[in-house]
Amino acid sequence: MRLYAIGDIHGQLELLKGAHARIMRDGGRDALIVHVGDLIDRGPDSRGVVEYLSRGQRDGRSWIVTRGNHDRFLANFLRDPDWIDPGLSSPEHWVDHPGLGAAATLASYGVDPTLPRDRLHAETQRAVPPEDAVFLSSLPLWFLHPLALVVHAGIRPGIDLQDQAELDLVWIRKGFLESDADHGPLVVHGHTAIRSTTHYGNRLNIDGGAAYGRDLCAVVIEPEGAWLLTDEGRAPLLPEPAGKAG
Repeated sequence: MRLYAIGDIHGQLELLKGAHARIMRDGGRDALIVHVGDLIDRGPDSRGVVEYLSRGQRDGRSWIVTRGNHDRFLANFLRDPDWIDPGLSSPEHWVDHPGLGAAATLASYGVDPTLPRDRLHAETQRAVPPEDAVFLSSLPLWFLHPLALVVHAGIRPGIDLQDQAELDLVWIRKGFLESDADHGPLVVHGHTAIRSTTHYGNRLNIDGGAAYGRDLCAVVIEPEGAWLLTDEGRAPLLPEPAGKAG
């Protein structure tokens, strides 16, 4: 039994292809791969990432893609140009917030991100294929495997999985990162960028910061443990003390 997982992609199509290549060398073309979300924003080719993953699923690849907080922005902007994500710490619109990376996503679809909001919305509706919006808005919030629970940001400790709120699953940090609770399955997540994949005992953070110029982490999980996949092969991921933030 084996599970592969890939961290936050953020428009980094070439890094994604590289992560898939490392996985295929380790587990073959039919390996089950779960992606923790945040397909879009910040990186240079959000459109390419969405089309690559959706095409792979249509072609029958064993690829699961869970929903990240960034994956909500484009689809909701298309639906409602005034929508502001309630998970944001400051109530700024996706296209106005300097750190969210909307401009890169819009540019990948050939849209000028400096347009006034009404024209920007109309141009985005024209440029984004409907199937891309449907793909992003229909991504599952989590994937439960016998070896791990894969979710974008984490879970609210002590709450049944079926009762978890979407806002927590895609946005949570406080209350989860510092928790030393036994969540049952190992929780594999991203959302909080760190220097490299780190195992905390009860959770495994695989957001290595591809959005900020670092590598896109790919891991393999087996009953015996977890490993980071590198160009040289497997590097063991040994648990650090639970409850350490990051």
